Amino acid sequence: MAGQKYEADTCPCMEKKKERSEQEYKDLLNRLNRIEGQVRGIKGMVERDAYCTDILMQVAAANAALNSFGKVLLANHIKTCVTADIRAGKDETVNELVDLLQKFMK
Repeated sequence: MAGQKYEADTCPCMEKKKERSEQEYKDLLNRLNRIEGQVRGIKGMVERDAYCTDILMQVAAANAALNSFGKVLLANHIKTCVTADIRAGKDETVNELVDLLQKFMK
């Protein structure tokens, strides 16, 4: 299926869904929009032949912003999805969380 396009609702990797509050949704999108702007800024610096150190400083800032986004999303996931699944007796969620944490901490 390489190269095949999927709609967000039919992608095989999107089996589960999460309804977010309007505030959580806005906060996550705002963070992602800032990160996207940072990456576009880095691209512009490369296109303008900016000095390597200046670009690397911006890369470090973008990495920190993306890590922060991941931490916020992970905390929300644990507080909502994981907690609800455990209460519902879905013990496989703990294994899923452990696998996720191992990938997240690489």
